[in-house]
Amino acid sequence: MFAKLAKVAAMVAICSLILSGCGQSKVSDSQTSSSSVASDKNFIIVTSFYPMYVSTINVTKGVPGVQVINMTKPQTGCLHDYQLTPEDLKTLEKANAFVINGAGMEAFLDKVIKQQPQLKIVDASKGIEVLKNKNGEENPHVWVSISNAILQANNIAEQLAVLDSTHATEYRSNAAEYVQKLTALKVKMHKSLDGLKNRDIITFHEAFPYFAQEFSLNIVAVIEREPGTEPSPEELADTIRKVKAAEIKALFAEPQYPAKAADAIARETGAKVYSLDPAVVAGEADNDAYDSYLNAMERNLQALLGALK
Repeated sequence: MFAKLAKVAAMVAICSLILSGCGQSKVSDSQTSSSSVASDKNFIIVTSFYPMYVSTINVTKGVPGVQVINMTKPQTGCLHDYQLTPEDLKTLEKANAFVINGAGMEAFLDKVIKQQPQLKIVDASKGIEVLKNKNGEENPHVWVSISNAILQANNIAEQLAVLDSTHATEYRSNAAEYVQKLTALKVKMHKSLDGLKNRDIITFHEAFPYFAQEFSLNIVAVIEREPGTEPSPEELADTIRKVKAAEIKALFAEPQYPAKAADAIARETGAKVYSLDPAVVAGEADNDAYDSYLNAMERNLQALLGALK
């Protein structure tokens, strides 16, 4: 009798241990999955286009297990009317986070969210005041202002720190290092440009209002509202009249696009065509993508000094 009772007690004890072990395993798995999106070995970040890629690789520099992929081809430029491709959607399927410019640049975002509702979106323009044109349309070219590029780098770092808390300190440290470089360049550009008397410029398309606001430049006219949409004969004639009336000596095209309209205006007015780079693709001299934005702004500084002094 006592032997039977001893066997039953032993079996109960063994079952209790087994059940207890299973319960602990389940709690542990739950804690692991909820503590960070980056619970897997690799944390894959996809960026919407080149300016976001440059900011993100600076914020994630040297962080173990983090991979940054730019969704669009480097020569894509701004995402005006960009249509997602099947290849883009495949890239996003494996992403833990999708870094976007925001401010209306990614018109396809609703489609992405609908297809992948669990995808974590990192909005680089969160909290940044967005400018509007005379028609009330928001201008998404936020990053072209160095001050906004600084805010975007910090935004990316803070949001990634939440999604991948294991590496939060590294993201913030990298952002601080990059911001230090951006701030030094901003100070240098203000020192060089703030004393210029001539501040009137004509730009290729509406990529530069934030840049002009930062350095107190006056955009007299925009040659093309969107790249690839050539001005009508009436618009071209109107721009030529403005150039002549304001005695503007410099027109600014963009290195990524043909300068046909700018060249036509230059022939009619005697103004010279220079280049302003919105930093949407890597320059020919950019051997290191990390410094691509900094290099573009350095080139812009030299172009403005050559044109406006």
